[in-house]
Amino acid sequence: MDRQIDYRHLESLIALLTVARLGRYTAAAAVLGVNHSTISRRIDALQKAMGGHLLAHTPNGWELTDLGRRAMASAEAIEQAVAAISTEEDSPTLTGHVRLAAPDAFSAHLAAPALAKLQAKHPQLVFEIVSETTRARQTRTGMDLEIVIGQPSVRKAASTKLMDYELRLYATAEYLQAHGTPHQLSELAGHSLNYYIDTALTVDKLDEATSHLPPMHRAISSTSIAVQYAATMNHAGLGLLPVFLSKHYPNLIPVLHDQFSYLSEYWLVGREEALRSKAVQATVRALNDAAANGDWFILPSGNQVPS
Repeated sequence: MDRQIDYRHLESLIALLTVARLGRYTAAAAVLGVNHSTISRRIDALQKAMGGHLLAHTPNGWELTDLGRRAMASAEAIEQAVAAISTEEDSPTLTGHVRLAAPDAFSAHLAAPALAKLQAKHPQLVFEIVSETTRARQTRTGMDLEIVIGQPSVRKAASTKLMDYELRLYATAEYLQAHGTPHQLSELAGHSLNYYIDTALTVDKLDEATSHLPPMHRAISSTSIAVQYAATMNHAGLGLLPVFLSKHYPNLIPVLHDQFSYLSEYWLVGREEALRSKAVQATVRALNDAAANGDWFILPSGNQVPS
């Protein structure tokens, strides 16, 4: 039988809950506003009180043991009780700290506006959005949720498709006037391309997109979609760009749209422990609703560069 946990271990239970959701002591420390050693001390104290290991270090980060899962249930009950105390009658208020990693176009144009609306309803929610374009982490540590391009292959996590993602070629009138307008895919070999850096690209679906094109000289390559747009709108070459944004920029002219497009999807990935958090659940609903309704934030001037 597990030993009794008294009130002195409340902070330790919250530390355990946060580590279980984020998979990393340092990430939990950042969320709770303490240092790494404090998290370690609290977990150690709780393990001594319960008489066994609560966490095991694995390639997926820190994972709960069987004993840890029993302690996690108590931690979640405490979290819910605290939330209930701070909730005004007939006006449910969410609290918590949610970390999201997503590609920069998705971060700026869907995640940020969707979560801004959610945060306006629940001011005690805190969001951190890490803008990055990578494959789903096999460790999945440090983040509650990830948005990735292409269906992920993950363990000990849940994944769901958010929406379709399409890439097409665009250029400015100035570029086409100076270099000619291609009328066949084969003619692209004489043109420059603005796209991701080959050696820095870890997303298979994005890497695969260019395999359907003839070899092209790389003009300006970047890990940032904003830089790719800036390069294309400043006539450096053709841009292989997301349709959902490009169609809002009138100075970008579609190129070979009757012959080429590349389809993929945005997928949402979350640790199982994180997805039990009401704050994370609300975040997932907000992102799903925004994706389903096409609630993309578009800058008012078509000549501005997206983030």
